[in-house]
Amino acid sequence: MLLEQINQPKDLKQLSIEQLEQLAAETRQFLVEKLSVTGGHLSSNLGVVELTIALHYLFNSPEDKFIFDVGHQSYVHKMFTGRMDKFDTLRKYKGMCGFVKRSESEHDVWEAGHSSTSLSAAMGMAIARDMKGETNRVIAIIGDGALTGGMALEAMNHIGHEKKNLMVILNDNEMSIAPNVGALHNYLGKIRSDRNYVKVKEEVEYLIKKIPAIGGTLAKTLEKLKDSLKYMVVSGVLFEELGFTYLGPVDGNNLPVLMETLKQAEKVEGPVMVHVLTLKGKGYSPAEEDSHAWHGASPYKIESGKMVKSAGPPMYTDVFSNSIIELAKEDQRVIAVTPAMPGGSGLMKFAKEFPNRMFDVGIAEQHAATLCAALASEGMKPVFAVYSTFLQRAYDQVVHDICRADLNVIFAIDRAGFVGPDGETHQGVYDIAFLRSIPNMTLMMPKDENELRHMLKTAVEFNDGPIAVRYPRISGRGVSMDEPMKVIPIGSWEVLRNGDSAVVLAVGPMIPVAMEAAELLSKDGFQLRVVNARFIKPMDEAMLLQLAKENIPIITLEEGAQAGGFGSGVLEFYSHHNLHGMRVKIIGIPDYFVEHGSVPEQRAEVGLTVERVVTEVQALVPRKRQRA
Repeated sequence: MLLEQINQPKDLKQLSIEQLEQLAAETRQFLVEKLSVTGGHLSSNLGVVELTIALHYLFNSPEDKFIFDVGHQSYVHKMFTGRMDKFDTLRKYKGMCGFVKRSESEHDVWEAGHSSTSLSAAMGMAIARDMKGETNRVIAIIGDGALTGGMALEAMNHIGHEKKNLMVILNDNEMSIAPNVGALHNYLGKIRSDRNYVKVKEEVEYLIKKIPAIGGTLAKTLEKLKDSLKYMVVSGVLFEELGFTYLGPVDGNNLPVLMETLKQAEKVEGPVMVHVLTLKGKGYSPAEEDSHAWHGASPYKIESGKMVKSAGPPMYTDVFSNSIIELAKEDQRVIAVTPAMPGGSGLMKFAKEFPNRMFDVGIAEQHAATLCAALASEGMKPVFAVYSTFLQRAYDQVVHDICRADLNVIFAIDRAGFVGPDGETHQGVYDIAFLRSIPNMTLMMPKDENELRHMLKTAVEFNDGPIAVRYPRISGRGVSMDEPMKVIPIGSWEVLRNGDSAVVLAVGPMIPVAMEAAELLSKDGFQLRVVNARFIKPMDEAMLLQLAKENIPIITLEEGAQAGGFGSGVLEFYSHHNLHGMRVKIIGIPDYFVEHGSVPEQRAEVGLTVERVVTEVQALVPRKRQRA
């Protein structure tokens, strides 16, 4: 096999075009086999096999900078840069990251788990290169979806203005290509990338303007004619107007054609946009037929293409999906908004049920937030369904447009807490801290899937400003569902287990941890009270004051950042009331980025465990407070 001969990018350069096409087939087989065991981003990587081969064949990484947007399409890049033997550990604890990661390889020059950053990074590297007097190439690879992010458009505007030598490859896997269109653009690409043509064009324009009396008028007429023709035949007008030389569209799964186009692009002075069309899931029919389902695949059976999923309670996302449909049937004002995550956020069924009340705005979290603000200002009930990690991208809009105006936007925050194999770029552990600090915000988290339903009902019925419900990327606890849904009193906590040795104020999925710890401690004479602190803001102040009267030791337990989190809020409350003698121990996520692995492994690493709770209670509680 040719694949076995590839250890570094230089090994590709020894192969013929025919051998490279064989290598592409072997690469796809390798990915399908390995990801059937580990899971991962399959369809996007199958689509960029030829593109990645061409890049490493024609250019010289890491001297030439390959900047992958998001990075979930970088598996082939990892294979060709010395990490093929690590694919059995892909997305596993202490194993290879599912995204580009600088600490893994010198070939990973930029890392990102969020989209639309590559063009800004490329511009920064191009500026640094020129200031240092270097001559390396800077190449950004960005998907068509990522171009909907405003940050990408901001960067394009700057790149076109500065005219730095920089190549942008637009990996478009949503557009089909017709042979005649491809031929036309290949022809135009050869003309536009020819430096002699550019020089002659400039000289002719200069000479025309020098013709006495009529030169200026003739030049303007020709310019209008040129613009008209360009708008008629060139699909890359937008990029051209932004200052790029546009080449394409080109078949990104045709190696000879792709390489020829990249060679043309290399000749261009200034920024060049290469529009590459690829097929998601290419080479594996289940992924070709449903690239959406195979974007982030769980382990699967290769022959049948069936995902290997364990039976059990529904995921919190599925409970949200069904509940919001039920609520939308009752209230015509309920509108769903999502930033390019209709599947992941559980809104596909909603879209089928209410096609006119579902808006997927693309990778544009800022726009989504302000859109929701305006909807709420007009009396609608917008539900902003978003992953915790992506809500970070709309922070200013949440503060300025929603909370400052005290608008009744409902935040359905999925993937709150640890997210397992997606790792540090996707951990949903900061939303408590950044939402809790904003005036007018109400923030809650359910103890189980049944309470999630009631919280969604509470949010829809709430009319006093923005309200958020956060829920994890795990299955529910298998509890029975109450009918009908009911409203929960705002700011109310509930005692799940009585005791007077100490109290654990637990949030969301930490409640089972606290309950198990209480059971173990009871065998040693400790009576641990467990409270479902379901409202993170506002907190149950009456209960907190009662705990102060009892002078009972408190442990706060949250799957969120300790800095500024729920536990910090409890300390702030006691400080505000001058109750400085309270013994409060915060258990949360320490001040560092937790990498990929399973959720239990991530919890164990930071001490969100039964054993940790037991140890802390034993340290806090004097022996005399134990009950036999």
